[in-house]
Amino acid sequence: MLTRQHLSPSISCVIPAYNEARSLGKLITDLLATLTRLSQRVELIVVDDGSRDDTAAVMHEQCQRHPQLVYLKLSRNFGKEPALTAGIEAAQGDVVVLMDGDGQHPVSLVPEMLAKWRAGSDVVYAVRATRHDQSGLQIKLTGWFYKLVNLGNRVQIPANAGDFRLMDRQVVDALKRLPERNRFMKGLYAWVGFNSTAIDYEPLARTDGKSNFGLRGSLSLAFTGILAFSIAPLRALTLTGFLLSMLALGYGAWVVGEYFITGIAVPGYATIVVGMMFFSGIQLLSIGILSEYVGRIYEEVKQRPNYLISQRTGTGLGSTTAPAPGRHD
Repeated sequence: MLTRQHLSPSISCVIPAYNEARSLGKLITDLLATLTRLSQRVELIVVDDGSRDDTAAVMHEQCQRHPQLVYLKLSRNFGKEPALTAGIEAAQGDVVVLMDGDGQHPVSLVPEMLAKWRAGSDVVYAVRATRHDQSGLQIKLTGWFYKLVNLGNRVQIPANAGDFRLMDRQVVDALKRLPERNRFMKGLYAWVGFNSTAIDYEPLARTDGKSNFGLRGSLSLAFTGILAFSIAPLRALTLTGFLLSMLALGYGAWVVGEYFITGIAVPGYATIVVGMMFFSGIQLLSIGILSEYVGRIYEEVKQRPNYLISQRTGTGLGSTTAPAPGRHD
């Protein structure tokens, strides 16, 4: 394994933020204090995903205090995955750290992540040891999701691993080459591969307020992940169709055999009605699943940008560069 003990890398840290005005001040102070102890060349990129609170005012004040800060304000709320993508594409460091803006990711783990990078790991990702802050229903649904998305999939997505991670520059460059619009970042991290190491962590209490990413958002993201990284639903439809065909053939053979052997005509009205309702439901379900896949193909072929940046403050590790085509307005 290649070691990097002699290297002193520049560090970029990306934080997507949505209505985190009360949390960002303390988080930025603590994080910059940690980062500047690890490297002389650091940048902290905060991506404002269309916040409706005072995030913009807080960030402008923080940018005046800290030259290492870069503030990216998206033109509207695009979602966490596009906000992460915006930060990753803006990051210029030799290593890039991803963290949430709610203060639940321990800043104290960043030095350990960097130490494992120096030991040869290209990706160091944090895995939740517990989910005490979630309901029992959310915990069960999360477990079912990972089992389903990894079912028969060559790319295995680590269970309970979120966005909190450190990545080498070559991993970041690989992620930047992935063009899809329906982005499921946990799956993309796994897809690009590279030498990865997991570390456990206990999520801290939120600095302020409650999570903006509830059960509804989790279900939506899980649905996107399954459709983006698994064809298990399509295979399930194929298997269901095969089994129903075998049952229909078997039932038909039984009815014909009973008629010719015993001479008893089987009353068929109830059987026909129930059968029609059942198979109509199966057909509608199948069409719905297929439509979800087709809808995502439709989104991909339009080739709209994942995000638009309305404002940038700060230069970070480099000088101001021209916006990439299709990425900024």
